[in-house]
Amino acid sequence: MGLGPPVDPGQTPIDEDEKDGLLIPTITTRKELNEFEQLNIEEAVQWTLGTRFDAAGVLTEEFIKDLHGRMFGSTWAWAGRFRTTNKNIGVDKFEIAVHLRALLDDTRFWVDGATYEPDELCIRFKYRLVSIHCFTDGNGRHARLMADILVEHEFGRPVFTWGGATLAHPGQARSIYISALRSADTGIIAPLVTFARL
Repeated sequence: MGLGPPVDPGQTPIDEDEKDGLLIPTITTRKELNEFEQLNIEEAVQWTLGTRFDAAGVLTEEFIKDLHGRMFGSTWAWAGRFRTTNKNIGVDKFEIAVHLRALLDDTRFWVDGATYEPDELCIRFKYRLVSIHCFTDGNGRHARLMADILVEHEFGRPVFTWGGATLAHPGQARSIYISALRSADTGIIAPLVTFARL
């Protein structure tokens, strides 16, 4: 299969056994995979537009899994299920649920206590969600949509623009995004918050 390891350092490699979960056998290239996944994601986005959410419903393991399943369920058999292998980033596969529970509890505390401005709160949530890396693939796209849902439905603010470009493909916006993520890795979240509204 032509999916091979991605050339972009911001993407997670998919193991050979995980490729077996691909539901469309005619997909042979990374480009075809990205295009099909994008169609699936657009369906999930449409679902979010017609549904009302609040933090209590969104900040649950069940919702995290359900949204990932909606985003990638037409593409991957493992969509919506926590990964069963370790990756080059993320917590150990056996610690995903524990780290996610801590993040959800922290985020509820931030929301209830107005600990951060809404944009920063949502970006901090998104950053930590990606850092956990709950799923085999699609973690960045999933976490960005989670942040969009949270900022729109909990705080009544417009969804993030994320640099005004697709971040699934190499380009200037993705380079700035990866740089902002690296800053966040050092504890400096401001570039990522700024990027989310470019």
